[in-house]
Amino acid sequence: MHVLFLFLDGVGLGEDDAARNPLARAHLPHLTALLEGRRLVAASAPFSNRRATLLALDACLGVAGLPQSATGQAVLLTGRNIPAEIGYHYGPKPDPATAAALADGGVFGALTRAGKRAALLNAYPAGYFQAIRSGRRLYSAIPLAVTRAGLPLHSADDLRAGRAISADLTGSGWHERLGHSEVPLLAPDQAGIRLAELAAGCDFAFFEYWLTDYAGHAQDMQAAVRLLEEFDAVLGGLLAAWDDQTGLIVLTSDHGNLEDLSTRRHTTNPVPLLLVGNAQMRDSFSGIKDLTGVALRLLALFS
Repeated sequence: MHVLFLFLDGVGLGEDDAARNPLARAHLPHLTALLEGRRLVAASAPFSNRRATLLALDACLGVAGLPQSATGQAVLLTGRNIPAEIGYHYGPKPDPATAAALADGGVFGALTRAGKRAALLNAYPAGYFQAIRSGRRLYSAIPLAVTRAGLPLHSADDLRAGRAISADLTGSGWHERLGHSEVPLLAPDQAGIRLAELAAGCDFAFFEYWLTDYAGHAQDMQAAVRLLEEFDAVLGGLLAAWDDQTGLIVLTSDHGNLEDLSTRRHTTNPVPLLLVGNAQMRDSFSGIKDLTGVALRLLALFS
């Protein structure tokens, strides 16, 4: 049994309104086919068929204000209602109270201590590690949890060797913005196949896709549609390579944003929990209402 956790930053379930919601405008054939013609919008949840389950999760968690990345991600990684514990939503990077909640590594730490192989599949350039060491940059919640669990972050060497995935999935950003022309470029479907291959080598594999949150803040409909259509092509490769009998894909988010480009701010919309694969594993997530349930059900799968 293995799990691939696909974390899409800033993706909520919004209205089926192509004027505001790129998820209602983009051509997403693989996602739409998975949902039997439905789009990833609020009206589509709940839904279940032989391969997929879609639920809507509350990201507000009973705390006033707009959900934020650091606390939302901390909830997904721990199963604790961090905003309620500290009294506020916070982000994008963890403040001391949020960081303290991740001191044991969250799900990464719990699974590692249980003898399971857990990994964050993202690769980071040398400049990232230099900025962390110098104090010019802080870890976001996910790499913070990984390092607190005693696990390594993947480097450019891992990306070149095929042991990791670039943040944009295909590697184009490493060429265009980082000047790493030696990094292999992957077609979107190849990137999906690579995700499946890497996940198959772990008990628990996690991939963080933060470009969706950036696209939401930019309020650029055309760019958001392009991004989603490329992600859908990646999803197509992943779904074609995925073994439903032995594995589960868990796709979710920390807060809404991308689904409503009428605002630059986060939203209070629910976020999707899309489960693909083994039916018994999917059924174990039934009844989840908010972000706190995800980590708890994941850990129960491995107990």
